[in-house]
Amino acid sequence: MKRKAAIIGSGNIGTDLMIKIIRNSSVLEVGCLVGIDPNSDGLARAKRMGVETCSEGIDGLIQMDIWKEITVIFDATSAKAHLYNLEKIKPFSDKKIVDLTPAAVGPYVIPAVNFDAELCNKLGLVTAINSESVLNMVTCGGQATIPIVAAVRRIAHVHFGEIVASIASKSAGPGTRANIDEFTETTSEAIQKIGGADKGKAIIILNPAEPPLVMRDTVFTLSETADRETIRESIHAMVAEVQKYVPGYTLHQEVQFDDIPADKPVFIEGLGYKHGLKTTVLLQVIGAGHYLPEYAGNLDIMTSAALAVGEKMIG
Repeated sequence: MKRKAAIIGSGNIGTDLMIKIIRNSSVLEVGCLVGIDPNSDGLARAKRMGVETCSEGIDGLIQMDIWKEITVIFDATSAKAHLYNLEKIKPFSDKKIVDLTPAAVGPYVIPAVNFDAELCNKLGLVTAINSESVLNMVTCGGQATIPIVAAVRRIAHVHFGEIVASIASKSAGPGTRANIDEFTETTSEAIQKIGGADKGKAIIILNPAEPPLVMRDTVFTLSETADRETIRESIHAMVAEVQKYVPGYTLHQEVQFDDIPADKPVFIEGLGYKHGLKTTVLLQVIGAGHYLPEYAGNLDIMTSAALAVGEKMIG
């Protein structure tokens, strides 16, 4: 018997997640799609698909009969709204929460990293996510790039990890635009906490190109010197792991390496001068096209990862 999930947020991410659960999940079903705009496209689409809706936010959902049947709540609103929603949900200890905003309240989760016990042991991470009631999905850029940092880290100590996420402007809704600062801060922190780098840096670019380009991500790491082929194999294995839940996730070019010699170190703020092996990884993420076009890979990787986590949380 499928367990019921509620999705708070009827925008791009919430609507895409709703369709993914309906089409792909064998253990979850959408009990209710929640928004605050009764005229939103997401709520209208949910009604057409036979999904119960609520246009009065979390307060309205709690008053509905369906509330007592909800097991997992996906919050696809904004960092600020999540804090409000969380306070309303806290008294109901039987509810699990998957946070798709950059609020960073609960532990960060990257399925390809946190679900791998061996990798978690190497990175010093906790794997028992089922005991947590609130889990944070970092950001779309974090979901795409942090697995690569972790792939390098399991081979060699990573001094610095920098990611650049480029997404189509058309795929960035009001929630994404209102959370740019939170995006960079949360992703940078997760590069360290989940990726295992001593220091992290994140940059997001909203690309206005027409026609819209697919999501592209560039990952730079500076690590201790290690065997290049071993690092390359680790990265390829990680890409294959992410592809299990995001089929459109691929290497855009082959992995590139550069030596940073000891007599020509680079300065990293907060770390000082460092040398070693620079690894460059170029990725692209093509969306499944469930709600928005394929160029919206940034939505696809967030919703696909969130679904994987939600299913894991209920066992």
